[in-house]
Amino acid sequence: MTTIIRGGTVVNADRAFRADVLCYGDKIVAVGENLEAPHSATVVDAGGQYVIPGGIDTHTHMNLPFMGTVTQDDFFSGTAAGLAGGTTTIMDFVIPAPKQSLMEAYHTWRGWAQKSAGDYTFHVAITWWDDSVHADMGTLVRQHGVNSFKHFMAYKNAIMADDETLVKSFRRSLELGAIPTVHAENGELVFQLQQDLLKRGMTGPSAHPLSRPPAVEAEAANRAIAIAGVLGTPVYIVHVSCAESLDAIARARANGQRVYGEALAGHLVIDDSVYQSKDLEYAAAHVMSPPFRGKHHQAALWHGLQSGNLHTTATDHCTFCAAQKAAGKDDFTKIPNGCGGVEDRMSVVWDAGVNSGKLTPSEFVRVTSANAAQIFNMYPRKGLIAVGSDADIVVWDPEGTRTISAKTQFAKGGFNVFEGRTVRGIPSTTLAAGNVVFQRGELMAEEGAGRYVERPAFAPVSAK
Repeated sequence: MTTIIRGGTVVNADRAFRADVLCYGDKIVAVGENLEAPHSATVVDAGGQYVIPGGIDTHTHMNLPFMGTVTQDDFFSGTAAGLAGGTTTIMDFVIPAPKQSLMEAYHTWRGWAQKSAGDYTFHVAITWWDDSVHADMGTLVRQHGVNSFKHFMAYKNAIMADDETLVKSFRRSLELGAIPTVHAENGELVFQLQQDLLKRGMTGPSAHPLSRPPAVEAEAANRAIAIAGVLGTPVYIVHVSCAESLDAIARARANGQRVYGEALAGHLVIDDSVYQSKDLEYAAAHVMSPPFRGKHHQAALWHGLQSGNLHTTATDHCTFCAAQKAAGKDDFTKIPNGCGGVEDRMSVVWDAGVNSGKLTPSEFVRVTSANAAQIFNMYPRKGLIAVGSDADIVVWDPEGTRTISAKTQFAKGGFNVFEGRTVRGIPSTTLAAGNVVFQRGELMAEEGAGRYVERPAFAPVSAK
């Protein structure tokens, strides 16, 4: 199948230029002005619009069993919603239960992901440690294209990794040419603060941010960065939500450490006033970790993206319905943590970033796809409009508008944290693997069309 995108301005992370883009099968085969195409080719008119690489959401949780329930979005509905919003690749998480074989968990997630409509790849969490975990990490890197391992420094008595596990896993990642990633919150402090709040009778969602203040996140970020610094490994901090964590990243980078930071679209535009709502269902719907913060933290995160100390934007897409969130109606610690956003990230970041002058269109591409592709070794297959790259392409209408609402979204869950926000800058057409899968409001995603993306290891320190 041949598709040609005509008359647009191609925007990559390094430059923008007028060009047509010719796709054959799932690859881009030509980029240039006035390209010729077969009469049978599908023509996409991009006049007055930008042509950008498909978005990469570095942080999603589809079909996730968590806190006694399972997320509303599975791999089909979640990736389909992503395609509608211009995200063509998700990076999801395999999260083994404590003592569960990494390989067993990996194959379970691969099975669930068979129904994906868009491309997908995995980080694998290290939730415990013994010799089998050491061996499985090698198998995942060498045979299955996994080059990143996740570490939860929170969720005591569940999936939290202690310092011994962090050190051993970071060292093993370095040997294998993989990158460790961390959820930075001091799990012991969170647990103790939760118990203190409950004893004081604070059981509602307004207590959630009080149990996870910025200092709790900053301590863990500093600790993870220090461990990585001693061992000489790079480290990637997921969902950086506060100025103090950003400061830790900036200091380390100024000292020459390879530390990367991720910002969530929600943390960039939503503040902690949502937890004070008298509508407890509304407040509970916003419970995620780290929580939404005060407005000055949002300003800091934008500065991080502008300065290059934060590198990617994601969503932590993890949808639960009101009935699921109600499990914590008498105890906020039992509210399933998670919010949606995979469908809205690109437009929210464009509207709040590019339209305000905080980001240029090329910088937008950098933080929505190119940096992710480079950090996780998918570049130039992903994150670039160029000959040989995947034909994952978004025709972006900078003047198009949409009012975000749970009533019109494709994602499940029945709630949207961006509800009522009108964004200017939306995808008019999304191509995934060369196929038009979304066009002017119509979603044509196909279950099972998504491909698993193997990510080669970086040059390993040793071949042990």
